[in-house]
Amino acid sequence: MSFRTASLQLAKVAAARQIVSKRALSVLASSAVRRPAFNASVRNLNISRGIKTINFGGTQEVVHERADWPREKLLDYFKNDTLALIGYGSQGHGQGLNLRDNGINVIIGVRKNGSSWKAAIQDGWVPGKNLFPIEEAIKKGTYVMNLLSDAAQSETWASLKPLLTSDKTLYFSHGFSPVFSNLTKVEPPKDLDVILVAPKGSGRTVRSLFKEGRGINSSYAVWNDVTGKAEEKALALSIAIGSGYVYKTTFEREVNSDLYGERGCLMGGIHGMFLAQYDVLRENGHTPSEAFNETVEEATQSLYPLIGAKGMDYMYDACSTTARRGALDWYPKFREVLKPVFEELYSSVKTGAETQRSLDFNSQPDYRERLEEELNVIRNMEIWQVGKEVRKLRPENH
Repeated sequence: MSFRTASLQLAKVAAARQIVSKRALSVLASSAVRRPAFNASVRNLNISRGIKTINFGGTQEVVHERADWPREKLLDYFKNDTLALIGYGSQGHGQGLNLRDNGINVIIGVRKNGSSWKAAIQDGWVPGKNLFPIEEAIKKGTYVMNLLSDAAQSETWASLKPLLTSDKTLYFSHGFSPVFSNLTKVEPPKDLDVILVAPKGSGRTVRSLFKEGRGINSSYAVWNDVTGKAEEKALALSIAIGSGYVYKTTFEREVNSDLYGERGCLMGGIHGMFLAQYDVLRENGHTPSEAFNETVEEATQSLYPLIGAKGMDYMYDACSTTARRGALDWYPKFREVLKPVFEELYSSVKTGAETQRSLDFNSQPDYRERLEEELNVIRNMEIWQVGKEVRKLRPENH
């Protein structure tokens, strides 16, 4: 199968990205040096939201962009607030550092002297200044950003809820805990604003895209709107944590789509397909390097970037006629076979079965050890051992 044209197209895309990335880094560096000082004109900024309606395949949706909330506007909006970010895992790390770099008054709340406390200190958070034990941080915050793991949110809720007074705003980045409150016991108070901003990626990506001067896409939602400003708060926070653009959802839709997606095409499904294709190639006499290159390397280094850059149709156009013909013939068969699996998966998410499974496993005292055992199985699979060696051969790694 020839993908010469695809490689040429990818080279063009990569070159364009490099130019954009350099410009973005230059802009980011300049903004870091020239942090604007407040004055009367800044304080009188109009904080009404910018709105753009876009036709998504025939459906009109409202999208909010970073340009609607420039840095000066964000600083003015949060000038009297303290954002207490609880938990310093993947999202806590990414969102916390982005907020700090944006000049927002953010403090971290984690268990004193635990691993997260030590990690926060390594990132420059200072005990007693912007790093506190969880309860102390919550008391200081006007916004409480609950970014503990889903299982930890459930375990700590009884002790945290009494601290959530009506003058605070409660923030989540996942609808898991409140939507499945019958399982998690997390029932947000009804006398305060409760909002959600869910970045569509890991905390590492939230951070890396922000540092590149770009921005991840995120969804936002409102659970309670007591003040009449809950949606505005969610939009402002969306940009403050590093989003490039945001779209509206509900807590229910966010958690259902998130759990479904990561178990499907984003992680579980794609891993299963990689393994199945690799196994069949190996069983039919193909070498490990050939099986890996035809399964993973070509996908991630040549074809998937084309899809990300300009879409599936663009990727098809960039490939040989033979490759195109085969893909067009076989994708309906894969869809037909896989759709029942995805229907079963969505049902398992919606009924709460996946939530129960996560809580049962992640609340066990030895869950870290058991998780490490499962991850080691993946690390030691031939396909991913081969991948380590193949990646070393890439020119950029020489």
